[in-house]
Amino acid sequence: MVKVHGRCNLACRYCYLYEGPDRTWRDRPAAASPAVLDRTVGRITEHAAAHRLRRVALVLHGGEPLLAGPGRLAALTDAVRERVPAGCTVHTTVQTNATLLTDAGITTLARHGIRVGISLDGGLAAHNTLRTDHAGRPSWPAASRGARLLADHHPDAYAGILTVVDPRTDPLEMYESLLALRPPALDLLLPHGNWSSPPPGLPDLTDTAVGPGSGRATPYGDWLCTVFDRWWPAPRRETRIRLFEECVALLLGLPAATESLGLDPLNAVVVETDGSIEQVDSLKSAYDGAATTGLDVFRHTFDDALRHPGVAARQAGAGALAAACRACPLLTVCGGGHYAHRYRADNGFGNPSVYCADLERLIRHVAARLAEATAGDPP
Repeated sequence: MVKVHGRCNLACRYCYLYEGPDRTWRDRPAAASPAVLDRTVGRITEHAAAHRLRRVALVLHGGEPLLAGPGRLAALTDAVRERVPAGCTVHTTVQTNATLLTDAGITTLARHGIRVGISLDGGLAAHNTLRTDHAGRPSWPAASRGARLLADHHPDAYAGILTVVDPRTDPLEMYESLLALRPPALDLLLPHGNWSSPPPGLPDLTDTAVGPGSGRATPYGDWLCTVFDRWWPAPRRETRIRLFEECVALLLGLPAATESLGLDPLNAVVVETDGSIEQVDSLKSAYDGAATTGLDVFRHTFDDALRHPGVAARQAGAGALAAACRACPLLTVCGGGHYAHRYRADNGFGNPSVYCADLERLIRHVAARLAEATAGDPP
């Protein structure tokens, strides 16, 4: 994940990156310099060669990466593809708020094999009231125009939509509003909260039992189950929903890779605009400097990053989980939940997810629907 631009043209009021506890972004350059990008390309290609990788996922991120301009994103992607070993495929995606998408810009990205993922709070103006620019003006007119431009004229470059779950919204209205933007895939993410800074909508966690079977209310799990029951029996697949597909795969014993579920090790690092190598941004929702490694692309390899204690802890699978998680029958599916959601100020990340009850609710619900669907299958 490469931060080509470290600032954003929006000022979303809930943003964990710019409104959360981490302040490291303030001391970094707004955009990555040519020297940082060139050295990053070198580190990517070096890593691909050392490990004989057949594929590399390159995510162009921010801030708002389109502030760097489509041409610069295309040049970076081309440089990586030119320098990786033969037989290694580079899959590039840019994650944008869609407000800066233009037909010419998307054409440039598509021509260079860059797919476009969009971050929205929902498919209606009413869902996006907290996504404003720095003058307080709504972002929805520009974002919806960009999303429709992508769907109407460049569907092959459309990677999908990322939306953070808000249990205060109507789940079916939210889902169907996003379908109207014709995304090939949806990512439904849980807000980045933890035990010390609980996400909105959860009950008071002060006296809540930690771990599976707590019996607490599950507003996020309920929301997700409602959407699942709309998505699962649809006569045709209207869109992919990564969280649901990965949950089904894990229940069937198939490999799956997501930060939110399963025990597969983390396989991503971030290069910041100053060349620093960091852990994924979600950790910044825990405390100031939580993602810091002390490494950078000028002095360190990505193998050095893999050996960093923070990254190694996320590679350790079940061994790094709380005792309650290791004893849970849902362990191989839940995987302890998202690492950032396990944080508690007094003991770090050695806890079940703050969403433990919600994840249990969703997984058991999906398992029941899967059992119903396969009840008549031959052994």
